[in-house]
Formats: sequence, C-alpha cells, structure tokens
Amino acid sequence: MKLALRTILNIDDSEVKKIQQKGPLILATNHINSFDAPVGFTHLHPRDLTAFVKVETWDNPVFKVLFDVWKGIPVHRGEVDFTAFNLAQEALANDKIMIVAPEGTRSGDGKLNKGFPGIVLLSIRSGVPILPVVFYGNENVNKNIRLLKRTKMVIRVGEAFTIDFNDQPLSRDFRQEVTDEIMYQIAALLPEDYRGVYSDLSRATTRHLKFLSARNN
Repeated sequence: MKLALRTILNIDDSEVKKIQQKGPLILATNHINSFDAPVGFTHLHPRDLTAFVKVETWDNPVFKVLFDVWKGIPVHRGEVDFTAFNLAQEALANDKIMIVAPEGTRSGDGKLNKGFPGIVLLSIRSGVPILPVVFYGNENVNKNIRLLKRTKMVIRVGEAFTIDFNDQPLSRDFRQEVTDEIMYQIAALLPEDYRGVYSDLSRATTRHLKFLSARNN
C-alpha cells in the first residue's frame, strides 16, 4: 500500500519521527479527502493505530477490506455514538494511537471547517494526550492523476498536550471552547490558505491546554 501511494504521491513525512513510539496518543488531524487515512496508517507503521470511520465507508468493498485490516472504528455521524466512543477508549487503554478528525467530514478543498467537541471528552475520559498532525497537498490528487503528475503531500506534527479542565462541568460551551483551541493548534501547522474558519491565529488561546514540552522542562 505504501509503495502504491508513492506512485501518485510525493510525501514529505520527515516530521513523522516526532510521534512517540510507545504509549497511547490521540492524533487530532484535519481531513481533506480519502487519501488522508491510507497515508496516515501506512506512514505511522509500525505503531498500532485506529481511527473513527463513518459507517457508510463499509459499503465500499475496497475501503471495507482496508478498514477491516486497519481495525477502523465505525461511527454513526450526526448522533452520539456510545459504541464508537467506548471502542476508542478501549483502543487507547491498549496503548494504540487513535486518529480523530474533529471536523467530522472531509473538506475536499483542504480548508478547515468548524471542529466538533467529541475529541475533548475522549481525551478527558481517557487521560490520553492529544497531538496535532496535519496533511496537506492531497486536495490536488485527482486533478494531478489526470495530468499523470505526482502530487506533493506534506505531513506536519505539532506539540502534544493534555486538557486542563480543573474538574469544572463539561458544558457544551466549555467543550466547544477547548475544541476551538485544538483546532487553532491544527491551523498553526497549516499554510495560511488551508486554515479556513481558523485563519485568524490572533484569536487562538491555550488556556485549557497543558503542553507536555513545558511539563518536561
């Protein structure tokens, strides 16, 4: 699979080495198109990982095989899917990497959309840190395939953090505020044209984020 991807993608994965090789981790990512997942799964190997995948994906026989092999977690979008949430917690308890795209769907054009707060509860309930990771460039894949041209795709890795909630109620407003802080961490890794609704980095706050690098200094 990795070799097949490289026939159509020129992937800059130089920052993947920043991702810890042991222990559970939640990767908070953007989601451009169907190339994000195969690139993520193949380039994080040999780490054991999984991801939320919309349940409709299993209707496609090719993707069904891939996500069965990769042990993707089917999720029903637009509702509170407790089964998917519990499976994600179980995966983290088994030291897996859990890939979560807070946008909940593909952007298509690469521009960030509003994030949804499920990732906040997952991190708080599991006690597992979040690491922002972005993919970009692959929004041009289909066009470049028609031109018989390889597409430059980039993977960037940020700084890991936990969520500091001080035992306060996990209200909807609080969860959305933290989600926006996470999304700004994702946006900061992207070129300006990709930041979408999070393009104004001057509005970014980190009051609820505790960076592991600061803890280790």
